[in-house]
Amino acid sequence: MLIVSPHARRRYPTLFAVWVAAALGLVCTGGIRHAAAQGAQPAAIQFSLDRVLDASAAPFVLASTRGLFRAENVAVTTTIATGPQDAIERVASGTSDLALVDLNVLIRFRDKAGAPPVKAVFVLFNKAPYAIIARKSRGVSVLSDLEGKTLGVAEGDFSIWFWPALAHQNGIKIANVKQAGFSPAVREPMLAAGQVDAINGFSYLAAVNVRDRGVPADDLTVLRYADYGCEAYGFVLIVNPAFAAARPDAVKGFLRAVIAGTRLTAKDPARAVDDVLTLMEGGSREVELTRLRVVLRDNILTDDARRNGIGGIDAARFARSVDQLAEDAKFRAKPAVTDIFDDSFLPAASARLIH
Repeated sequence: MLIVSPHARRRYPTLFAVWVAAALGLVCTGGIRHAAAQGAQPAAIQFSLDRVLDASAAPFVLASTRGLFRAENVAVTTTIATGPQDAIERVASGTSDLALVDLNVLIRFRDKAGAPPVKAVFVLFNKAPYAIIARKSRGVSVLSDLEGKTLGVAEGDFSIWFWPALAHQNGIKIANVKQAGFSPAVREPMLAAGQVDAINGFSYLAAVNVRDRGVPADDLTVLRYADYGCEAYGFVLIVNPAFAAARPDAVKGFLRAVIAGTRLTAKDPARAVDDVLTLMEGGSREVELTRLRVVLRDNILTDDARRNGIGGIDAARFARSVDQLAEDAKFRAKPAVTDIFDDSFLPAASARLIH
């Protein structure tokens, strides 16, 4: 299921998501004409986002609007999937060549019998955005305060997969935390109305959207899973195996453009948001800029990414994250990092540094 706030649903309805996809494709059409004029036929790439557009997609928008895809001689058409499962299935079937999805959804997908060998080739979110957003006025300021409280969990929210490991690591008895399930459409309203004490979700979506609903910032606490021992990586780029084998240079060019787009986003988030807003109907500049700054600080430009460059995976950390994921549901066969991630398309680490 698509995990997105009720506000986002109202701002970017399905028909508008299609318009966004078309707009991104049209931006890239100029690249096709430019490359053709230079006598080089650009590689056509079908790319899918797994959710409606928001500021967190700025690296891809800037790769398009600033001519970075064009410079790599790739012509990218972007479409919007209905969720991570749909995005993975599009790549597996070849409907899309690449997609942005959560790594842990991919890991679960690959554990199914007969699953196509789709792999990730680039990590955008070095730390997953999973978080519990709580209200201090409801008595929750730190993770241990959740005992005796009610945690709201939206249907289809896969970030809750890491809750058993998180609770175990932090000495919390899961049985003492009541879970209330509901539709994603009412997640933030339930917390804003005080009908639950906390909600599970993404820090850059749910937390920002709750503040946008008028809950005072000093009444909110964002308990990021990563701050409490969760090792999970977040959003990654996955590629269709046949496309990767046939067009490796196109995949490498796409990644270089995204890295360059991330660098521009980090350099000037405000200007990056302005680019994104040209493709959004009724988006709030203040909200989207807050969203992007949260993503850059907490998920993309982590200490590890600043030290080693964005895009890669540490094998030992990956193994620990798989062990944590297994506390929710056992694997048919625990994957090694090489089963899920292919680093052969990445540029050298020095070319992936963002200062």
